[in-house]
Amino acid sequence: MINVLLYVLGILIVLVGLGVSIGLHEIGHLVPAKLFGVKVTQYMVGFGKTLWSRKKGETEYGVKMIPLGGYVAMTGMYPPNKPGEAPRASTTGFLNSVVEESAHATRGEAVAADEQRKQESRRGIAGLVDEARLASAETIAEGEDHRTFYRLPVWKKVIIMLGGPFMNLVLAFVFFAIVFVGFGVPQFSTTLGQVSECLIPASSSATSCSAEDPAAPAAAAGLQPGDKMIAVDGTEITSWDQFRDTVSAAPGTPLAVVIERDGVQEIVELTPEPNERAVANENGQAVKGADGTYLTETVGMIGATPASEQVRQPITEVPAYVGQNIEQVVGIVVRLPERMVDVWNAAFGTEARDPNGPISVVGVGRIAGEVASASEIDVAARAQTLFGLLGSLNVALFVFNLVPLMPLDGGHVVGALHEGAKRRLAKLFGKPDPGPVDTAKMVPVTFAVVVVLGAMSILLVYADLVKPVSLFG
Repeated sequence: MINVLLYVLGILIVLVGLGVSIGLHEIGHLVPAKLFGVKVTQYMVGFGKTLWSRKKGETEYGVKMIPLGGYVAMTGMYPPNKPGEAPRASTTGFLNSVVEESAHATRGEAVAADEQRKQESRRGIAGLVDEARLASAETIAEGEDHRTFYRLPVWKKVIIMLGGPFMNLVLAFVFFAIVFVGFGVPQFSTTLGQVSECLIPASSSATSCSAEDPAAPAAAAGLQPGDKMIAVDGTEITSWDQFRDTVSAAPGTPLAVVIERDGVQEIVELTPEPNERAVANENGQAVKGADGTYLTETVGMIGATPASEQVRQPITEVPAYVGQNIEQVVGIVVRLPERMVDVWNAAFGTEARDPNGPISVVGVGRIAGEVASASEIDVAARAQTLFGLLGSLNVALFVFNLVPLMPLDGGHVVGALHEGAKRRLAKLFGKPDPGPVDTAKMVPVTFAVVVVLGAMSILLVYADLVKPVSLFG
């Protein structure tokens, strides 16, 4: 029962963290919009039915049922059809007037019918665009055209749109700072964690020691778990990597090792045994030769592994880690079509789910539940993992919202930059100011993106239900 409650608690922690992240993302849009004088009519966290709302001043603040996003409603997101020209009252009314005029033309009924068919063919995409302009125009109260988004200078539009992703980036720094500075990260210590009975060569298929296998050098020298490595041949040991490299470089050579056991230092003689191990590249991956077999090398080994300890890191380590996370998420986004095919094959086939692939909010919640209810790790480690999960979630929100497609923030930024480029070119060649870019023309693209994202979300949720990613196998 306790594990079930902890599982639910983990899910709730992530849902609250996600809600806070979305809310602060939208505040990143809200604050600069108000500072720049844009009228904001709504600030909402979530989509669907409104659960709670309260109006303060000219803005309604609220929470909706589906916590998968949010929005800030700014007046005049789209400009009129032409600078200074009001949008058409409605697409249907406009097309009907054309048809009516054609019906009274001297060319006759056939011409009128043909004109009507042509206009009807425009109702799909053209209708979406004009309806978007109309909806935008209806948000503008009389005498408040100067408070619209489309009239802002390019740099103000960019700041408003980047404000949301910037807040997610700040949150990622905060969560990872808590992990690095508050809890620390696991690192190998100079203390032995495990001592093996024997050494098994890399070329051997054996998985356990036999009676004929000689004792590993560490066991033969009497080393025990908990022994701390102090010095080797008079050189102080400050890290496990240093100790490992010293041992690896001395196969068959006796070493005088100073250890500390129960607060008392003593010297033991340790002779690393020549042994084979797989050759690894700089990324730690095994290297294959020209014949396709893994390469091995002879190094000194003692048959001991280090204990892990939590080491608090300086705040200066956080930016590099956030940068690595951003790079990883960008790689996932760039290869998203391929990754989604893998998810499909895993969900509807026998293939294993890629643990480093995309997951939905359901998947994140399941992982959080597993972490919170994992009795084999202590409470501090669970809290650390949950903070790290929230940090990664905000990195994903940061990167994904910068994708240069409507309705994502990156799409609006690209539209603003395009507008700035057009105005600069017009000024350079002595042409009139072309005015705001007609971003309403991107409404069909927005609709298509929403449909695709919706389909991807459904697939990911299904995959996370039938074949979820698990941290514990």
